[in-house]
Amino acid sequence: MKIIILGGGVIGVSTAYYLAGAGHDVVVVERQPNVALETSFANAGEISPGYSAPWAAPGLPLKAVKWLFMHYRPLVIWPKPDLAMIRWGLALLSNCTAAAYEKNKARMLALAQYSRACLEDLRGATGIQYDQRTQGTLQLFRTQQQLDGTAADIAVLKRFGVDYALLDRAGCIAAEPGLRHVPEKIAGGLRLPGDETGDCFLYANALAGLARAKGVQFLFGHTVTRMEENKSGIAAVNVDGPDGPMRLEADAYVLALGSYSPIVGKTVGLRIPVYPVKGYSLTLPVSSDADAPQSTVMDETFKVAVTRLGDRIRVGGTAELAGYNLKLREARRQTLNHVVSDLFPHAGDVTKASFWTGLRPMTPDGPPLVGKSLIDNLYLNTGHGTLGWTMAAGSGRLLADIISGKKPDIAY
Repeated sequence: MKIIILGGGVIGVSTAYYLAGAGHDVVVVERQPNVALETSFANAGEISPGYSAPWAAPGLPLKAVKWLFMHYRPLVIWPKPDLAMIRWGLALLSNCTAAAYEKNKARMLALAQYSRACLEDLRGATGIQYDQRTQGTLQLFRTQQQLDGTAADIAVLKRFGVDYALLDRAGCIAAEPGLRHVPEKIAGGLRLPGDETGDCFLYANALAGLARAKGVQFLFGHTVTRMEENKSGIAAVNVDGPDGPMRLEADAYVLALGSYSPIVGKTVGLRIPVYPVKGYSLTLPVSSDADAPQSTVMDETFKVAVTRLGDRIRVGGTAELAGYNLKLREARRQTLNHVVSDLFPHAGDVTKASFWTGLRPMTPDGPPLVGKSLIDNLYLNTGHGTLGWTMAAGSGRLLADIISGKKPDIAY
């Protein structure tokens, strides 16, 4: 079967790899000159099944109000007449119940664990390299109140058999020796030893090479403008490329355009519940290995992750609701600067850091959209939010099985 994948981020590339492995003729359409140059380019670097949870949670509205008034704000909302943002926000609030949180977290955790297993298999089979480490995540709590609030998450971790360890201050420093300089900032932590780290951009490019070896064609520099629908489903996609407009036909289509999926879906009447949530990152060189993070430390207060990627440190986080605006805002840089300097003061030189932003495609309830759409030959693989890197391999494998008519390894 000929399949066109719209989008060449880590989700689109992963889907292409597994579809090609199942024997399909696959074409990936990407507007950038290479894969993974947008949201997949400089994310936080976490592969974190244990940290997979929806934003929509009991108590979120009160937390959000608090965040909006912090000096180093984890959340920023730019007031604008945006019906899509209002609709998305109301849907998110409707999911801030204990029952919805448990259901949504369970779905996300199952997919994330499956994805980690797929990644392990892929790594073993291909030897793919991407500055990976398998040393877990440390969720760092600066206050006793945060530490006491872990009961609900721990209950879900226990239910799904996810390894964890609740640590005191000394335990956190033992796990991440670079924190020894700031013991007074640590109340405790939740360590998830099964989590991993790695450079998503390096991975996506290496996987694209493996996909090419399986026959996948990449059509770079081509922007999807709309899809055409007939009685049988999607008839074609229209793209603009270096040589002008093109019309591409296939047997099936995969919409993996991240935050831009709703825009293209709208051309055939699909309302896709995904909204862009802007995130930022810094990447700085390690100046002292002994003082740098060894894996990922997630600062629960500021919702910022500090991750080791080879000889670099990636600092990623903050959430900005600003539509499709990609302006780099200095205030967000200062938040990232603060966290890495506050927790790892001797790890690296923030004056040498590169600053980046990208749009995370978020669903209001949390779980991504992976599967068949309301249109017969159109499939979705989008809405992964902050967990696209965590869920990429599993989402690609899951959708490839669905399209191929094979019973998936997990129910989703």
